Amino acid sequence: MKHYWAACLLLCVYAASCTKVDNGEAAEAKLIFRYRFDSTQERLNNTGQPALVTGGHAAQSPVFNSMSAHYIELTPDASTPLGKGAVLYKAPETDAGGEAAIDFERSVTAGNNEVFYAIPLKDIPAGEYEWLRLSLAYQNYTVQYHIDTTITIATDTTSNTITIDQDLTGTIASFIGFNTYIKSYLVKSQSLTVDDNRKQGYWGFETAISGEGFNETYTTSGQSPEGSTTVVNPIFDTSPVPAGSCVVTAAFTPGKLVITGKETENIIVEVSLSTNKSFEWEEVINNGKWDPLKGEPVVDMGIRGMIPAIR
Repeated sequence: MKHYWAACLLLCVYAASCTKVDNGEAAEAKLIFRYRFDSTQERLNNTGQPALVTGGHAAQSPVFNSMSAHYIELTPDASTPLGKGAVLYKAPETDAGGEAAIDFERSVTAGNNEVFYAIPLKDIPAGEYEWLRLSLAYQNYTVQYHIDTTITIATDTTSNTITIDQDLTGTIASFIGFNTYIKSYLVKSQSLTVDDNRKQGYWGFETAISGEGFNETYTTSGQSPEGSTTVVNPIFDTSPVPAGSCVVTAAFTPGKLVITGKETENIIVEVSLSTNKSFEWEEVINNGKWDPLKGEPVVDMGIRGMIPAIR
């Protein structure tokens, strides 16, 4: 019995000591950013005004799988120049491709409702911040496309022609940062090798096509026109961003983000990004569907607005 009580006493002392250590290592209050992808959020243009799809173009709202950010800044007011606010994060860069570029290999991606960055509140300069600036770098999403073609399957003794006329699903990996160094990247199940820099608007595509006795995974890549990627910045007149960047700007809601540095609880910012018809192409076949085999070029992959909501 003595041994039993001695063991219990030692166990209680050990548990109490552990609890004391845990209490002494209480987690710091943090500013936490998480993504929300919203296809119903208002569709905006570069200056933050509501925007319809350009005539002769068509667009769709893709289903987002993941995204990465290159830069995060808190800005006190609409006149603060880019980089003069509180810069919280800048992703690793490299000159392996000949000039400064985002190092895709070291980029961190996150999905819908997932945290993409967190920082102790005590490490942020105390103040009131009206605007969030978020430079987006990489997107991976699912799109619908139309295919209307014939495929001939030939063997040593037979030849069979298959007609495919249907809507299918594919995956897009798109790079919308100012410049990205890419060794290789996984679109969905297939990897594409680049080993070079790619400017804003580069993309890769993967899909599986099947029919009678036919099953193939198809990949391709392309580049949207320079300057065609939408970058929403409602304070462009007083605080512009460089051409070719993807620094999306928006005001915090329901009001300014106030940091004292003495917070004891986390502050969560839900960064809601408008994916409302964010994947846009030029129509060759006037059917409102993306027909890549008919030569319909992708012209825009930019996020169509941002609402940073303080929770």
